[in-house]
Amino acid sequence: MIYFISDLHLEESRPDITGAFLYFMDQIQDQAQALYILGDFFEAWIGDDENTALQQQIKARLKRFSDAGKALYFMHGNRDFLIGDLFAEETGAQLLPDPTVVTIGAQRILLMHGDSLCTGDLAYMKFRATIRNPAFLEPFLKRPLEERRTTAAQLRAMSQANNQNKDQEIMDVTPEEVPKVMAQHQVPLMIHGHTHRPAIHELEVNGKLAQRIVLGDWDSEIWYLAMDEETLPVLNTMPFPKSNQA
Repeated sequence: MIYFISDLHLEESRPDITGAFLYFMDQIQDQAQALYILGDFFEAWIGDDENTALQQQIKARLKRFSDAGKALYFMHGNRDFLIGDLFAEETGAQLLPDPTVVTIGAQRILLMHGDSLCTGDLAYMKFRATIRNPAFLEPFLKRPLEERRTTAAQLRAMSQANNQNKDQEIMDVTPEEVPKVMAQHQVPLMIHGHTHRPAIHELEVNGKLAQRIVLGDWDSEIWYLAMDEETLPVLNTMPFPKSNQA
């Protein structure tokens, strides 16, 4: 079975989500052929040279998965786009560009984090281009860890404040952008996260039936997509383990 997850937003202040992830990995360890993580796995990532206790724990669990011969893929989100080659080496993950087309069985599937589809949010798209510009990133990564933590916290607070004043629909994907991007990549199925609006959407692309599957965030429950070469994709949920809720 092949699994897809996104938007866990792992951080020290949410040990319940960390526990849910470790529980989920235990549940899929034996039957999984591959795991695709489609971004915002961590709430923040300021460089591979940071190595907190939480990061060590998560990296060790991912390495256990890949060491068992399972394929592990990671796509950057808007929160953790600074994850780099050292993280990939330490976990056994393959970093995927956004977007990426994969083939499972006879099905071509477009994988994205999803934030690049939110073209109606002009302020965010400008911000996204700025912080991913090498002119910003290169000097940022050379700064001491503590300075980077402060800057990341400031940017996150600014983003949260700006989002409070935005129409919720603006922060969702732009409807016209979806079939446009799917047509460009010639795919009948798109899987993405980012919007925290899990659903399976039916649409038409070039006059043919197509699907867009949105993965859910892990704020209060586990969301994942499961499929293999013979079965259709199924969007699933499971509750956090009871030990998390004690």
